[in-house]
Amino acid sequence: MITAIVLIDCATDSIPEVAEALANLSGVSEVYSVAGHVDLIAMVRVREFEEIAQIIAGSISKVPGVLNTESHIAFRAYSRHDLEEAFAIGLGSAD
Repeated sequence: MITAIVLIDCATDSIPEVAEALANLSGVSEVYSVAGHVDLIAMVRVREFEEIAQIIAGSISKVPGVLNTESHIAFRAYSRHDLEEAFAIGLGSAD
């Protein structure tokens, strides 16, 4: 699975509508309305690298109200679950 994190600037008066439209796009798994230097963050998850360009340039950027995007491709995912497993390797239960 390939994950891209897309930072999105959009017209201030259309943030909810843009977020809804983005959430309905194929390949977009989540959309977050955020505080900070961008308005929305979209998580794009696809099986093939070529799909990233199709979704970001071909779909996300064309949603009315989207002014600018900045994309970041994830190399590796870390989560609390992954870290707990890594630290538990070779350790017995604490009973």
